[in-house]
Amino acid sequence: MSDLDKLRYPVGKFERLQAPLGHAGRQTHLKTIEDTPSRLRSLAGGLTEAELGGHARPEGWTIRQVIHHVPDSHVNAYVRMKLAATEELPAIRTYAEQLWAELPEAKSGPVKISLDLIEALHVRWAIFMRNLTDQQFQRAFTHPEWGRMTIEEALTL
Repeated sequence: MSDLDKLRYPVGKFERLQAPLGHAGRQTHLKTIEDTPSRLRSLAGGLTEAELGGHARPEGWTIRQVIHHVPDSHVNAYVRMKLAATEELPAIRTYAEQLWAELPEAKSGPVKISLDLIEALHVRWAIFMRNLTDQQFQRAFTHPEWGRMTIEEALTL
């Protein structure tokens, strides 16, 4: 992995599941969904305007854009999972992350709006997922780049 990729993917690139996780295997990922809002708020909530305008990596988004990207990404993930839970193998769309990050609220909006959004979204998302059956976790959607992806696998992403 190049140095730029290490900065771009600090926890590594996503690896597809090789086998179902099962109930016990999903618990760590569900806890991450539940804990993310408070972790993000503790990391970002006290940053100054100057720090929010700093870049997360060379020639990358600002810290503010990254914070605003999280709910954009997670809203899309939540909707994809709900589509999979309620429709038969729905084909989902991608979205232009780079263009969304250039919109005015992502470039200059207060981060509190995204921190509040991610908090409410994750509460709802966790309730949704904690009430899925093992069978429902195996329901899937079709992604234009990744192909067939189960709700369970999307959870690991």
